[in-house]
Amino acid sequence: MKKLALLFLFCAAVTTESWAATDDLATFFVGRLKFSNNEGNDCGDIGKDLITLVSRASTIQVREQKPVKLADAALYETPFVFMNGHNDFVLTDAELENLRVYLAHGGFVFSSGCCTNPAFPAAWRREFSRLFPGEKVKPIPYDHLIYRSFYKIPSLKALGNGKEVHIEGLFYHEQLVGALVEEGLCCSFAMNNNCNKGQGISPEDGKKIALNIAVYALTH
Repeated sequence: MKKLALLFLFCAAVTTESWAATDDLATFFVGRLKFSNNEGNDCGDIGKDLITLVSRASTIQVREQKPVKLADAALYETPFVFMNGHNDFVLTDAELENLRVYLAHGGFVFSSGCCTNPAFPAAWRREFSRLFPGEKVKPIPYDHLIYRSFYKIPSLKALGNGKEVHIEGLFYHEQLVGALVEEGLCCSFAMNNNCNKGQGISPEDGKKIALNIAVYALTH
């Protein structure tokens, strides 16, 4: 697990000399998570689009997304993973245990439901709330650093019904280790909201939220 911690440490480096000297470590990897019966291919190249957002807004070196199975040890080599889908899912005992160890040792999971389908977010809340005793997925209030880690986001509104949208999170020892946006976030920042059918959040807000989550995960 030392390598996992080192990857986070070096991703937070601030000089170009640091990047050059530690090329293998000072790199932002996005693991595209395969889990349950989901092959990690919902909504196409979402992971690549997230990488593009990070690379355009920062000096962080990035590499292509790579598929990662939740039950495999390779998960520990990827400190930031993206997880999305349309449908309900149930994690196996092996997946839950691997995820539990991963999050407890510095890993971070960024998740989004696709196309404003409520089934995936409902399953995410249920499954991630099984990981740590006494810890449930909950909305993150707007005074949390994740809303100002890159862009300052004072509030969010859903398109269509105008309801207030909060990033939801799972905490471990008061540290945020997983983030979920229900309102079709991946469709907003990668597909110009085309599959959200007038719902979700705006593409502009989607890109800001996604980048804030990535920057927060890399620096905490």
